[in-house]
Amino acid sequence: MTVRAGWLLAAGQTREDTRLVPLGVMAPESAMGSRDGVIAGGTALAATGVAAMQVQIGVGRALVQGTDPQGAYPVAVTAPETLTVIDGHAQYGRIDAVVLRVYDSSYDTSGQTAARVEIIQGAPTANPVAPSLPAATLRLWEITVPAGTSAGTGGITWASALADRRRYTSAYGGIIPRGWGLTFAGAYPGQYRDNGTGLDRWDGSAWQTLEPVVGWTSPTLAAGYTNGGNSQGPVRYRAILLGGVPHVQWRGGLSWTTNAAPPVSGQLLASPLPAAVRPALLTSASIAAGGVPIKVDCQRDGHLKLIGNPSLTTWAALSGLIYPLDG
Repeated sequence: MTVRAGWLLAAGQTREDTRLVPLGVMAPESAMGSRDGVIAGGTALAATGVAAMQVQIGVGRALVQGTDPQGAYPVAVTAPETLTVIDGHAQYGRIDAVVLRVYDSSYDTSGQTAARVEIIQGAPTANPVAPSLPAATLRLWEITVPAGTSAGTGGITWASALADRRRYTSAYGGIIPRGWGLTFAGAYPGQYRDNGTGLDRWDGSAWQTLEPVVGWTSPTLAAGYTNGGNSQGPVRYRAILLGGVPHVQWRGGLSWTTNAAPPVSGQLLASPLPAAVRPALLTSASIAAGGVPIKVDCQRDGHLKLIGNPSLTTWAALSGLIYPLDG
């Protein structure tokens, strides 16, 4: 058996079954329901096209939620499962869903007690949509099947046909990893999720994005500049969120050799900053410098330009420089 479910069989669940499937209190979605989804780790339940009309689902673990009275089933796929896609309709395309499905005759009319990886076929239409799913079924992937597709016509182009629909879950109190779709509501104030670039916290009515902790990046200074001016440390920058608005924060200092004459006409970077950390508008700010405060222009093309002063000596500090990225 390569697809195992915990707490499904009336008798016969082995100790190995219990060790393999995820256990414990999982992230809630309601007072009695758990958030179903894949347990993140490695490439859990990844899909790979292995033949013209065959797809293979890799190993992994997941939680499959039935109705609230039914509860949730912990499931493990312990060996890759290969599925065959039915040939395409002669006239219309369709979208099939690859799912992890639990059959439980105590709650459905299947007459079965089993967990399976299977394909639920979508309806062929002029504008195909993915099929709706029965209870106790977790959507993993979707496959676009064009009209007339078969092994004889070359089969499915897997690189473009597969759409990742894995959503993730975690244990109670854990951070829910980012997966397909971020439109779900939180279940309780203080719940956290990964939004792809940082963390969101559910406040009881909406997700609030937290300011991410982002590492510092050291740019290359233009010729003639030296890091560490006025013992300020090396010049570095990072992207941060302030009140939900993206900003770039700088720190460190730089120096040069001739009073009042910053090299390269004040252009202190050897190359422009990446597009993601360039301001949408020209932003000017005052910074500390040797002898007198000066101005630095944070330019839309990704350069920083020092605006000189006759009283300037041979260093400037970027510590405290912050500019917004939006307009």
